[in-house]
Amino acid sequence: MASVKMFDLLIAEFDMGLRTVFAVSPMMREYPGQGGRVSALTEADRLHSAALMRVNHVGEVCAQALYRGQALACRDQKVRKILGEAAHEEVDHLAWTAQRINELGSRKSLLNPFWYIGAFSLGALAGGLGDRWSLGFLAETERQVGEHLDHHLSELPEPDTSSHAIVRQMKTDEMRHADTAVSLGARELPFAVKLAMRLAAGVMTRAAYYV
Repeated sequence: MASVKMFDLLIAEFDMGLRTVFAVSPMMREYPGQGGRVSALTEADRLHSAALMRVNHVGEVCAQALYRGQALACRDQKVRKILGEAAHEEVDHLAWTAQRINELGSRKSLLNPFWYIGAFSLGALAGGLGDRWSLGFLAETERQVGEHLDHHLSELPEPDTSSHAIVRQMKTDEMRHADTAVSLGARELPFAVKLAMRLAAGVMTRAAYYV
C-alpha cells in the first residue's frame, strides 16, 4: 500500500512539473507590472530586460521544484504545509515573470525542464536530511534570491518600470519566506554549502541569460 501511495505521489509530482515548465500559470494576485510601456525602451534595453526576466523566471521554476521536492521528503506536517503555501504563493512570481517576458517580446529558457529536474532532486535531498536542515536550505535559498533580485533592480533599465515593480514584489515575498523558515527553527547551513549554492546559482544565471 505504501509503495502504491508513493507511486501516486510521484505521478502527481511529474504532472505538476510538466505544468510548471510548459503550462501558463494562473495569477492569484494582481499583476504588479501593469502600466509600463515597452515602447519606452530602446532595443538594447528591451533585450537586456527580457534576459534578466528570463533569469528570474528560471529562478521561479527552480523555486517550485525545490519546494515540491522538499515537501515530498518532509516528515513534519506543519513544515510541509509551510512549504506548500510558499510554493503556491510563488506561482504568482512564475506567472508575472512569464507575462513580462512575453510583453518584452522574448521567450523563456529552453533549459527549463533540466532546471526543474535538478532543483527537484536537490529539494528532495535537502528534505531527506531532516526538517530543520530543509528549513535552513529554504531560508538560505531565499536570502540568496533576495540578493540576486537586488542586483537585478540595479541592472534593469530605469524606464522599465513594469519589471522593476515585479522584482520588488518578488523580493518582498522571498524575504517573508526566509523569515518564516527561521521562525520555524531553520538550521544555519555550513559555509561550504552556502558557497556551493552560490556557485550553482551563478552557473544557472549565466546560462539562463542567453539560453
